[in-house]
Amino acid sequence: MSETNAFDNAIAQIENASGCCSNSDKKLIEILKFPQKIIEVSIPLRMDNGSIRVFTGFRVQHNNARGPYKGGVRFHPGVTLDEVKALSLWMSMKCAVVNIPYGGAKGGIIVDPKKLTGHELEHLTRGYVDKVFDFIGPIKDVPAPDVNTNAQTMAWIMDEYSLLSREHSPAVVTGKPVANEGSLGRDTATAMGGKHVLLEYLKAKGVNPKTMTVAVQGFGNAGYNIAKLLHDEGMSIVAIADSKGTVYNESGIDPMRALKYKEKHGSIKNLPDSVEIKSEEIFGLDCDVLIPAALENAIDHKIAKTVKAKIILELANGPITPEADIILKEKNITVIPDILANSGGVTVSYFEWVQNLSRDYWTLETVENKLREIMVNAFTDIYNFANRKKATMRSAAFALAMNRIIEATKNRGILS
Repeated sequence: MSETNAFDNAIAQIENASGCCSNSDKKLIEILKFPQKIIEVSIPLRMDNGSIRVFTGFRVQHNNARGPYKGGVRFHPGVTLDEVKALSLWMSMKCAVVNIPYGGAKGGIIVDPKKLTGHELEHLTRGYVDKVFDFIGPIKDVPAPDVNTNAQTMAWIMDEYSLLSREHSPAVVTGKPVANEGSLGRDTATAMGGKHVLLEYLKAKGVNPKTMTVAVQGFGNAGYNIAKLLHDEGMSIVAIADSKGTVYNESGIDPMRALKYKEKHGSIKNLPDSVEIKSEEIFGLDCDVLIPAALENAIDHKIAKTVKAKIILELANGPITPEADIILKEKNITVIPDILANSGGVTVSYFEWVQNLSRDYWTLETVENKLREIMVNAFTDIYNFANRKKATMRSAAFALAMNRIIEATKNRGILS
């Protein structure tokens, strides 16, 4: 994995797309390169053995011209401020791409959650909420799950915020358990959105999905679900990778069987009826669709030279560096960018927020139909824009998002 700075990548993407913007006011585009607010906090935690540790946490609020800040909270030892800044910028773009009324934010704590007990993890989460309480809220900034956080984490955030605010506040966070006013369909939303976008692209190109082979790098929630959904569509999943192993079978892998194996053994390493390959080799497999579904910067300029897939569906945030983008374009490899491909998650988060605010809860069918409509419309806008401008889908997605944020900025008169 490349050590390229994620925030530098995000800025490069804005600059690359600026030429496609109809509202090419350089001053306003410049605004998008800077987060509106950066919050850094120290969270003291009494460990179960009685010792005291202090953890560093961040909340970066990039832009709220189009609505409240929105973005996940990740717990990971590799969290950095620049990473969180980049993720917050991408969230602004992502929400604008699917045209939902949010801005972008992101949060993180530098911690390896696997080394904490459940009790310690809960109190770390509550400690983070205590520190950022003044900056979040149902119509201010709405967190959500991200790497190493889940529905349980969100339930703790909602509860702690409700205790501090002295009122029940389910809309302060999305991605909650359904029993705690979460939305149906949230668990599979990111993958479901990615599936809709990929199928629309294949339809536009006149390609039969059942002829496609797929490699998925990352076998967490999003990676597993996209593998299963595409497998159900008749595509052949020829390779999957998690943090401990990468396996390949040219005849196809059953994602559900692989998940059961991983749940039992802790990894897909040594999955029966498959061949173990090196982690970086998954990027160079001779397949039709490559899906990076793990962390950012997975595909740098060196890895890009090895890619043989015809299509890359970015289910992770920022998995391709700008240098790699140039190489992939030269190789005529279509990249369906993250701010479109993985925006199903924030879209269903928006649905959850609307349901919490209105106290009107929807069926799974309603959620899935609304998600499909939004994803298809977003794909169509970007695909047509890219064709008109003869631009990559990434530049088209960024340009459309930037135009929408710039328009909102001008309308609000944020600049004197």
